[in-house]
Amino acid sequence: MQTISVDRMAQLSNESDVELIDVRTPVEFREVHAQGAKNVPLESLDAAAFLRSRNGSAGQPLYVICRSGNRAAQACKKFADAGLEDVVNVEGGTSAWDAAGLPVVRGKKAISLERQVRIVAGFLALLGAVLGYFVHPAFIGLSGFIGAGLMFAGITDTCGMGMVLARMPWNQVGDSCSSGKCSA
Repeated sequence: MQTISVDRMAQLSNESDVELIDVRTPVEFREVHAQGAKNVPLESLDAAAFLRSRNGSAGQPLYVICRSGNRAAQACKKFADAGLEDVVNVEGGTSAWDAAGLPVVRGKKAISLERQVRIVAGFLALLGAVLGYFVHPAFIGLSGFIGAGLMFAGITDTCGMGMVLARMPWNQVGDSCSSGKCSA
């Protein structure tokens, strides 16, 4: 998989018209994103359909960014599997882009999906322990189930709870954000 630094990506953006897609959730994208990026969430990414819709961009590299690089790498794999050879992961993602002082678009603040997963997983693990102690020992299984899910997420780099939370109403925004023009 090809990668590019945020500094080099910003330089390319200034020199020519590049296609940069951000594969984070719409809420994460609305909060802060690299100037010029278009939101195409990973959980709804149909790489083959996206490639068919590229029209004038065919033959040009496709640059992919997320928060830190992990979801962008997953998206790059989807694009490669769909037949795109010139797909590039932006190293360090939006976090590195923002830290480098490069131009970003800021909107409404939100709790990141990663934090939401930690909050829900912690709550369910605690709930299982409390119910197991005060109600019935079988509720301890809830804590075990959550622990097993966290291990699975770490091993496979796929988080089912994150995918479910991404679809919740509080993590949805209007279509006005997907074009890169978000209203705060």
